[in-house]
Order: sequence, then C-alpha cells, then structure tokens
Amino acid sequence: MSKRKLITAALPYANGPVHIGHLAGVYIPADVYARLQRRLGNDVAFICGSDEHGIPITIRAKKEGVSPQDIVDKYHEIIKKSFSDLGISFDEYSRTTSKNHHNLSQKFFKNLYDNGKFTEEVSEQYYDEQAGEFLADRYIVGTCPNCGNDNTYGDQCEKCGSTLSPAELINPKSALSGNIPILKETKNWYLPLNKYEDFLNEWIIEGHKNDWKTNVYGQVKSWLNDGLKPRAMTRDLNWGVPVPLPNAEGKVMYVWFDAPIGYISFTKEWAEKNNKNWKDYWQNENSDLVHFIGKDNIVFHCIIFPSMLKAHGEYIMPTNVPAFEFLNLENDKISTSRNWAVWAHEYVEEFPEQQDVLRYTLLSSAPETKDNNFTWKDFQTKNNSELVGIFGNFINRVAVLMHKYYNGKIPTGNENAVELSEITKAAKEIREFLDKYEFRNALSSLMNLARFGNQYLQTEEPWKTIKDNPEKAAQSLFVSAQIAVALGQLCEPFLPFTSAKLLKMFGIEQQSWDMVENSKTLINSGHAIHEASLLFSKIEDETIEYQIQKLEKTKINNAKTNPKANPMKDEIIFDDFTKIDLRTATILEAVKVEKADKLLQLKVDTGVDIRTVVSGIAESFSPEEVIGKQVMILLNLAPRKIRGIESQGMLLLTTKPDGKLSFVTPDDKVENGIEIG
Repeated sequence: MSKRKLITAALPYANGPVHIGHLAGVYIPADVYARLQRRLGNDVAFICGSDEHGIPITIRAKKEGVSPQDIVDKYHEIIKKSFSDLGISFDEYSRTTSKNHHNLSQKFFKNLYDNGKFTEEVSEQYYDEQAGEFLADRYIVGTCPNCGNDNTYGDQCEKCGSTLSPAELINPKSALSGNIPILKETKNWYLPLNKYEDFLNEWIIEGHKNDWKTNVYGQVKSWLNDGLKPRAMTRDLNWGVPVPLPNAEGKVMYVWFDAPIGYISFTKEWAEKNNKNWKDYWQNENSDLVHFIGKDNIVFHCIIFPSMLKAHGEYIMPTNVPAFEFLNLENDKISTSRNWAVWAHEYVEEFPEQQDVLRYTLLSSAPETKDNNFTWKDFQTKNNSELVGIFGNFINRVAVLMHKYYNGKIPTGNENAVELSEITKAAKEIREFLDKYEFRNALSSLMNLARFGNQYLQTEEPWKTIKDNPEKAAQSLFVSAQIAVALGQLCEPFLPFTSAKLLKMFGIEQQSWDMVENSKTLINSGHAIHEASLLFSKIEDETIEYQIQKLEKTKINNAKTNPKANPMKDEIIFDDFTKIDLRTATILEAVKVEKADKLLQLKVDTGVDIRTVVSGIAESFSPEEVIGKQVMILLNLAPRKIRGIESQGMLLLTTKPDGKLSFVTPDDKVENGIEIG
C-alpha cells in the first residue's frame, strides 16, 4: 500500500444539518481512518465539502421562499461547524459553489466533450406546464414499482433503496405543482456507461473480489450483471454548474457529474494552500484513493465516477470504497423530512465537552455490514458503564495513586514486564482492524486494553502492597502508567478530545503509532504528572429522559393529519373553557390605523354593545371589504392599547394556504350577540 493517502468523505447536501446517521455511516469512520494514517507517518489529504447543487437544495429553497444560494450559505456553515466541533479533522472542507470548483468541473466536462466521450441525445423528459420547467429526477414523485412506496423520487426509492428512472414511477406527479407532468423533447449529453462495462468488470469484479466489502462488491456486481445504459450528464435546470458549450443555454451538469469532481477541486484548493502538487494525489499510481460513503452512494462512486475518470484518462481509480449501511434511531429509520434525527449541532449544544461520548457510541454500533440502531438508553450505558466505569476509572485510579504514593512521579519499574506486551498487542490489532475498515473491532481492542489495566490494578493492589512490598507496588504502578499513556496515545483516532486531555494530564506529547506499538517505555520513571482530572462524567437519567421526550414530541408531530398545523397548546380544564365568551358580531365601520401597515380600527356591533377593536388584518383586507362582515369575537378579553387606541376584543381568524387571513363566520347570517360554545 502507498504512503500517500487521499481520503474522501461523501459530500453532504447543504439543504439541512448533519445527523448521527451521517456521522456513523461516513464521517466519524473516515476521520478515525485519516487520523491513524497520519499517526503512521503517511502523507494524508482528508478531503470533503458541501454538495450545493442537488435538487434537494432547490426544493428546500422553494419551501422556505428564499434563493438556493441563501440555503447553501446557511447550511454550509452549520455543517462545517458541526464537523469541527466533533473533531472531524478534514484537511480541506470546501463547497461546490466555489469558483475553483466550477472552473475545474467545466474543464473536466469539456475534456470529455472534446474527446468524443459523450453522446448527444434528444429525449422526452417530464415537463411541468404550470411551473414552466423540465423536471429533474427529484422533482418527480410517484409510486415505487418495486415496493409500492407512494413517496418515491424519480431517481431512487428511499424505502427499498432501488435506483430508478422517472419513467419507471407509477402515477408520476410534479413535486413543484402536484400536477401530472407531460413529456417534452429536450437535448442532453450522455455518458455511455455501457462502454465501460468491460473495464469495470476487470477492475472491480476481478480485481477487488477479495478486499472490498461484500455490500459494495455485491451491489456493483448486480448492476453490471443487469447491463449498464447511457446516463444523462446534463439537466435542464437553472441551479448548478453551467454546461460549458455554446449551444447549452439553460443546462447545468448533472449533480452526480459535478459533485465527485469536488473531491478533485477541493484537493487542488488544499494543495495550493500547502505548496503541494494536487496531481500527485489524483494522477500518480503511487497514491491510494479511499472513498468513505453510505450504501446509497455505491453506484455513483463505483460505476459513474470511475467511468468518468476512465473516460478522462488521467486519473487513478479508488483503492477501496468502504460503504456503510444505515443507522436507525430508536428502532425507526432516520428521516430528515420527518425530523426523526439527532442533529449534530444540537448535540454539541446540549452535551458540551462530551463530543467523544457520541463518537464512541456511534463507532461501537457502526453499521458496517448491516443496518444498526441508536438509542438514548444505549448511549447512556455506553458512557456510564464503559467510558466512565472502565476507561475513565482506570486512568483516574492510576493518577490518584501516583500522587498519593509517589508525589505525582512515575516510580521505577521493569520495562520488560510481560504485561506491557498488551500495549503492543492492542496497537497492532487496532492498526490491522482499521486496515480492513473494521471500526467496531478496532474500538473493542482499545477498550480491552483499558479492561486489562483495570484487572491488572485490581489484582496487584498497590494500595495494599505499598507497605509490605514497596518494589511490587512500584512495579505495578509503573506498568499501569505505561498502559494509561498507551490508552491516551491509542484512543486519539477514536476519542481525540479525550486523548488530548489524558496526555496533558500525564505531561506527554502525542507520538507516532509505530513508536507506541514498538516502544517498551512510553513514560519514563521520575516523570512528573499533573493532578488527576475526570475524563468522563456520568450522564443522569433526567438528561436522557429529556432527549427521549424530545423525540416523542417529534413522533406526535409526525402523526398530525396536517403537517403544517402548530402543536396543541397546554391543556385547559372545562372551567377555563366556560370563562371564554365568544359571540357573533358585525363590523360597522373600518379605517386604517395611521403609520401601521397591518392594523385596521374597527367599530363592531356585538349585540351587547358597540365597541372598538384593533386587528392586524390590513394586509389581507381593505377597510371596504370588511364593512358589514359578520364575524366571531372574543368578547371578554381584557382591553389593551394598540398604537394609542384601546382595543376591546379579538376577532377569530384563520390563515389560508397563500398566507392570507380569513374570518371565521357563521354559515348563515344570524343575530349579533349569540353565544358560541
């Protein structure tokens, strides 16, 4: 394997924050791997960035009534900060809306075009007549032909994972207007993937059947067995990287054409900042390229992107594509649209100084070979029983005993003690497991060393032998100190914040992995350590119950028949309800309130009296429209002054889908003053 490592993590869509599913399935494993490679002394470029051209971006923008640029600017910063807060150590985190990325993507596209790698095809695409737009795959929804899911997008079913084309959907509708789209002719540029079948078979099916994960290998093999078809690399959209051809106005690159090129453009940005040559990482056979992705991205990273690279002809192929399965939350599929997720930025706010607890929990249940599950109770157990009870307990005991019996200095001991072989064993196992992308096993090897340390200390009992056999006590604490420092060194890829804190406590610098794996002494006799401090703190039941209740509220929200309806207000008792005096009334007069665009001053006949009401309805109604209108009024609301006018009641109104207000009125005209309820 090469000493030069180009490590990429799937580009997150900048249409929302990242959640624990993203972290467990891509970013934390990728970070662990990159950190280990640096510790091994390899030349590492760990690259990622925000994918800002996907259809989910424009859908989110339309929902929020803002521009796509507003959306990506907002979420790029949230995502970038979340990664930083959780210790994801990217060497470069960029974005696909950058000028550098647009230039490189267009240059890549032009290279393929000039060398005849594309075919031009006129085809019938779905078109929304009301919206006046061709519909990209994600703008078409319908029923999945494979599993019957009624909310399937035109490119992929999120329920069964099937990759689709819009033509395969049953009862397709436009996601823009809800109308049934028509078919309309348009020209696009296609990459004939069928021409790369022989190459892909030789490279993956023959070349990687023994070293790629079975889920990746199996999915690619299935695709190739079914036969590949040409795939459009351009789209009729107004958001994306413009196609750099004179006859391509109104067309942008397919997001899965430009997004993986981001790995290249971001590497180039990083290289320029660090006086390196980006081509050494992308165009040199002595480089290893490793893509960390989720299983839904296998086809793009193992078929489409490699075909693009092969068509270009100057780039290396991935050495490995470790794809993870999905992580569920409390036995239910994580869903952004349903808000069923634990969001990274919220976790950092609610669990300050506990970033490594989340990293540890997600790694210990990483969905490496099958879908796995995250629960808040398991999170609590992992912290309290393992991090606090095993890892943190051992480190704290060693530091406390060192200060109690040796004034905080490492006692003299035998560096050839057989117990120290456990350090070498753990370091070697972790390295070997991570070479095979087995993160859970690697983490287990780390924790097994902490367990051994606890057992060793408990067996040796230096607090007892210090009086009768001081040499034995010194030896046992010398060995314990070596194990403690080894844990600080070896946990760094998994628990970087803990590693920094632990090594600072022992006054030790971070060392290379080889040195830890092969050295007999990691901390010398006579070395002074700092006072003991707790690495982890217990998480109480109330904290976990809060998180569970937070999810319960989400579940209640998701059960609403109208997703736009606000949550129910706090319960009231019947006696509270009887105090409300609702009456029918008629508006007699209406004028605008001076210097207040939203307010009308109304004179209302309530059947009890004629009173003044100030209401914020001026943006929905003119004064002339409301005169003579029969309405419902809350009669016994305490008066209050609005813009100097005393308002003596409140009218009942609702909001229509267009945002305008509408009066709640009786079906037929009735007398004023009739009580309601």
